[in-house]
Amino acid sequence: MNFGPETNRSDSHAIMDRALELGINFFDTANVYGRNKGVGTTETIVGDWFAKGDGRRERVVLATKVYGEMGTRPNEGRLSALHIRRACEESLRRLRTDHIDLYQMHHIDRDAPWDEVWQAFETLVQQGKMLYVGSSNFAAWHIATANETAKARHFLGLVSEQCIYNLAARMVELEVLPACEGYGMGVIPWSPLWRGLLGGVLDGLEGGRRSQSMVQRELGKRRPQVEAYEKFCAELGEPPAAVALAWLLANPVVTAPIIGPRTLEQLDADMRALELKLDRATMKRLDAIWPGPGGPAPEAFSW
Repeated sequence: MNFGPETNRSDSHAIMDRALELGINFFDTANVYGRNKGVGTTETIVGDWFAKGDGRRERVVLATKVYGEMGTRPNEGRLSALHIRRACEESLRRLRTDHIDLYQMHHIDRDAPWDEVWQAFETLVQQGKMLYVGSSNFAAWHIATANETAKARHFLGLVSEQCIYNLAARMVELEVLPACEGYGMGVIPWSPLWRGLLGGVLDGLEGGRRSQSMVQRELGKRRPQVEAYEKFCAELGEPPAAVALAWLLANPVVTAPIIGPRTLEQLDADMRALELKLDRATMKRLDAIWPGPGGPAPEAFSW
C-alpha cells in the first residue's frame, strides 16, 4: 500500500525486483490502495511492473482485495455480487493479468448475504479470473459462517485470513487464529510492526512514520512498553523490526507476516527475521512486555 503514496513507481519496481531475488513470491495489494494518489494507483504500479515481462507475473502469487469504495455510485463498494464482479475486472485491467491468485474480501459486509457473495466468487473461479478466496479483518464467527455456507454450496470457501497481528495487537489469539487453524487456513498478518512502532521508533529507525497522528497517539499510551521492548532488543543485539517479525514467524499458525517496505534498505533489513530464532526464554520475556489475551478462547477466560 506504500507503492504510490510513499514510494514512487521506479523505486517500487526496484523493491519488487529485489523481493524476487530474495525468494519472496507472495505480493499482496488492494484495489483501494493509493490514498492521495487515487484509488487503484498501487495496483497500476504493480501491473506496470508485470508488464516489463521476464517472467515477473509467472513468478508471483498475486493477492488483491475487494470491498473498499472505488467511487460514489451504488455498487462501487462493499460485497454485492455486482461490485465483486466489476471490481475483479477492474483489478485485472490495472494489474495487467488474466487472473488473481488470491482474491480477498477486505472486510466483512454485514448486509451482503453469503449466498450472494459466494455466487459471485464461484462465477469468477469458473471463468478463470481468480483461483482462491481469502478474508481480511474477519471475526472467527464470520470465518465459520462463510466456510460452512461455502461447504453447503460445494465450494472451497476461504483459504486465508489477513488480520492485524503483532506483539502489541494480539486479540486474534482468542478466536481468529484457532478458527483459521481449525479450517486449515493460512494466516497472513498485516501491520506486523504495528505501523512502525515495533521497528525501533525511539531510535529513529522508523522515524519517517513518527509524525503520523495515530503513531504518536499510540506511542503516548504505550511508551513504557516500547521503551522496554527496544531495551530488550538491544540486549539481544537484534533490530526491533527483526525481533517482531521473528516472533510472528515462530507461530506455526502464521503463514507469513506481510511487510510493507518503503525502501530497498527496509526490505533488506527485514530479511534478518528469517535467520533469527527466538528461544523459550526470549519468547517468555516478550510475553511479559507485550502480554496477550491469555491464549485461545474459552480457556483464556473460563475453565
